[in-house]
Amino acid sequence: MCGIAGLLDPNASTSADRLGALASTMASSLEHRGPDAGGLWTDADAGVALGHCRLAVIDLGPGGAQPMVSAGGRWVIAYNGEIYNHPDLRHRLELAGTRFHGTSDTEVLVAAVERWGIDRALDACEGMFAAALWDRNERALHLLRDRFGEKPLYYGWVGTVFAFGSELKALATLPGFAAELDRAAVASYLRSNCIPAPDTIWRGVRKLLPGHLVTLGESSVPGALPRQRCYWSAADAVARARQHPLTASDKEMTDQLEDALSDAVAARMVADVPVGAFLSGGIDSSTIVALMQQHAAGSVRTFTVGFADRSFDESTEAAAVAAYLGTDHTAVNVGDAEAVGVIAQLADIWDEPFSDVSQIPTYLVSKVARQQVTVSLSGDGGDELFAGYNRHAWLDRVWGRAAVVPDGVRRTMGSALGRIPPSVVERAGRATGVLPTRWQVRNPSIKVAKLARVLAASDPEDAYRALTTHWADASSVVLGTDHQAGSDDGSGSPVAGSGITEQMLWFDLVRYLPDDILVKLDRAAMAVSLETRVPFLDRRLLDLAWSLPLDAKLRRGQTKWLLRQVLGRHVPAELVERPKMGFGIPIGSWLRGELAPWAEHLLDERRLRSQGLLNPIPVRRAWDLHRSGKRDLGYELWDVLVLQSWIDRWNPCLG
Repeated sequence: MCGIAGLLDPNASTSADRLGALASTMASSLEHRGPDAGGLWTDADAGVALGHCRLAVIDLGPGGAQPMVSAGGRWVIAYNGEIYNHPDLRHRLELAGTRFHGTSDTEVLVAAVERWGIDRALDACEGMFAAALWDRNERALHLLRDRFGEKPLYYGWVGTVFAFGSELKALATLPGFAAELDRAAVASYLRSNCIPAPDTIWRGVRKLLPGHLVTLGESSVPGALPRQRCYWSAADAVARARQHPLTASDKEMTDQLEDALSDAVAARMVADVPVGAFLSGGIDSSTIVALMQQHAAGSVRTFTVGFADRSFDESTEAAAVAAYLGTDHTAVNVGDAEAVGVIAQLADIWDEPFSDVSQIPTYLVSKVARQQVTVSLSGDGGDELFAGYNRHAWLDRVWGRAAVVPDGVRRTMGSALGRIPPSVVERAGRATGVLPTRWQVRNPSIKVAKLARVLAASDPEDAYRALTTHWADASSVVLGTDHQAGSDDGSGSPVAGSGITEQMLWFDLVRYLPDDILVKLDRAAMAVSLETRVPFLDRRLLDLAWSLPLDAKLRRGQTKWLLRQVLGRHVPAELVERPKMGFGIPIGSWLRGELAPWAEHLLDERRLRSQGLLNPIPVRRAWDLHRSGKRDLGYELWDVLVLQSWIDRWNPCLG
């Protein structure tokens, strides 16, 4: 894994020394992504410079150094990621006459581009990547990103120079960078706790979408952002899979899933450095680790972090799975003070406002893992492919029952439910001797709040949006914008007209996964120079998942049914069967406790009015309701607090 950065001066008016200095400074800001080596390539006559920070994982010597020039001399690449099928591609290229000098996947990728062209090369590659390719013949710069969006890439104009980088901080190092905040992006952020691609927090700077590329050539208009071109479409892939539905027995489906996932795991274990895995003890990570053990010569190294609050702690369950599988397990218990201490680093790690609260435990477990390994496999993506979120199981069922209630009555019920103080719900939800054991759930106030949102919704799609939205009326919170949440009429969706569960799976795949989950994983791990690999995000698994009948994913209310059958071949059900918890922190109680003074400072009405960015009235109302215990608005307030912390760190022009 690495960091890449660079720039193109179309007028070629920048000296070689100046180009090199600018690109080196950009790359140096990304040293945490690649601390092992740095590289620079410039061509002043063309006005181009490529910078690279290397985390050595494959071919640790100079044979894998970047930027790398192709054997024929036409192409220069700066690349971040891994091509998992590079041995197969190497063999194909060697049969076609290509000669290699090292064993790195970078050399294979640039050779594939040289022999087959960009589109054919990308179609042949299975992996995660963000890359810059300079075509010396055509004097064109190509930026490209992997299919699922595992690796990030940002770009934009800084004055008369076109710049790009793995993180926004690289662009911000350039003289003349216009740090102008995009208020519409802030509204999107408050709704989603992240800024969906292709937007960024900075006006005029874009994220490259998954499965897309951009090209800047001699015919490009200086100052105009190039059009993003899709080289791989998730919609097309899902549509093709659904056109060939899998008709097989349960055993045959289980066999196919295990074979495909096992192959994906094995491919992601290949490295010239130590490899391990995150282990929460849940279905996804336990399955990944169980299959890793099948391929490993010794015990797989696994890692988890535990918290004092048992409602958010899975370390005991993870330890039980690790013991059964025989892994070399490391569990570190993290105190609230240590977790809270991470907050000061968030604005630097994520560069733009990002407030998925699981960012903190993800960073902490990455920090623990990096002490022993350079690469860690993750179970992310399993929920999106195989229907693992609680909403996948119960939204359709709950809505089916609620819909028979007259709209007015149902919405009144939802409103009343939402006004029950969280403390009352927590006591009732955990009251032994009052409620049946099967009703005693973790974090009951959060679940009741979700149910209240569903009951207040107008239709199933509205209910899904309610479950995945924080500040629903964000345009009234962000001053100076009338930006509304984008409505989706289903056009372009391969599941338009299908049931709400399949629509949720689609939106989770193309929105929640790349904009939230993968951003969280990449930044948290790269902040400590840890490469993460995600076996579930494999084309073969995507095709299989979308060819399965829905009953194979959700059966009798049980999520990830087929994946559980695979795991059941390796781990007893009693070790993993429990209510889904999620990887979170008790942000609501923290804001009423040790974080209250910090929050009060950032939410001070005079501060908010002076900024002129947020309407202080709804923000202060939310803060008052939360700290009084009348409502649990921890997530909504966390969004605002992360934004305020980011403003203090990056000092943007608020306009």
